[in-house]
Amino acid sequence: MFKYLFLILLLLIFVAPLRRFLFWLIVGRQIVNEQKKYQKSQNPPQRPEGEIKVDYIPKKDNNSQSSSGQYIDYEEVK
Repeated sequence: MFKYLFLILLLLIFVAPLRRFLFWLIVGRQIVNEQKKYQKSQNPPQRPEGEIKVDYIPKKDNNSQSSSGQYIDYEEVK
């Protein structure tokens, strides 16, 4: 009887760490590798200090009123 209780106790003590270790062996390494790949793809290439890159240049219209809306003349009422 004591043997069985001792074996059950040993199983309970060593199963959780063993399970964590096996999970790390099987899945953990792959997760770490995927994270490294993702971080490499997210980091933009490093440019020298002082270099400027403009992604968007808005068009310039000659008629500035059309972009700000229609002008309405009004009379002041007293």
